[in-house]
Amino acid sequence: MIEILSQYGQLLLVGQYPDGPMGGLALTLAMSLAALLLAFPVAVIVAIARSSPIPVVRRVASVYVTAVRGLPLLLIIFWSYFMLPLLTGVKASATVTVICALVIYEGAYLGEAIRAAIGALPKGQTEAARSLGMSYAMTLWKVILPQALFNCLPSMMNQFVLIVKNTSLAHIIGAHEVTFSANSINAQLLTRPFEVYFILAAIYFVLCYSLSRISRLLERRVLRKRLGQAATPIPANPSLAGISS
Repeated sequence: MIEILSQYGQLLLVGQYPDGPMGGLALTLAMSLAALLLAFPVAVIVAIARSSPIPVVRRVASVYVTAVRGLPLLLIIFWSYFMLPLLTGVKASATVTVICALVIYEGAYLGEAIRAAIGALPKGQTEAARSLGMSYAMTLWKVILPQALFNCLPSMMNQFVLIVKNTSLAHIIGAHEVTFSANSINAQLLTRPFEVYFILAAIYFVLCYSLSRISRLLERRVLRKRLGQAATPIPANPSLAGISS
């Protein structure tokens, strides 16, 4: 395995870069981060639509979430691969296709996580904001979403871990991420598939385990923040100071 790493380590890490296109682990991380960043606004819109007081908006968002969650990601990748050129008139690269498929897929899953975070907030906060004259949109923007998104940080990290693992499907349409690089190495060596795919498994494990640890740290921070807010004492009324004394 050391021999394989010394000979093909660069291919696993960055692909053919700088002499060719970027690939390997670098492309896996780039696709994962791009998919998460692009899926985030989609997920927020989906979460707001799923929590909307307008029935039609709720139903449309529900259809999207139900349809996407009922389909395997591989099928969405295939649809994106064949449909994007028909819709745009431009043949998209494999990397762009996979990112688009992940945005569609994660928009539904992350949207449900954000919707759950919105639903977990006390309804009294919405009622208090509305009683102060804030509109529905302003209540969402100023009161509900900041708290819900903060509480949802661990879920976002978990989704990022899932995105990293899901990018392994990208090799099917020719994206040169780390799984594609491992397949290329195995095709050259032929007789050492166990070592090649053990290295690939170790790369995914180290990466996903590290991200999971970060997720746990964020979860503890969110929990400490919640407990700190719950333990904050209510300030005493100065007008009652004379009575208490």
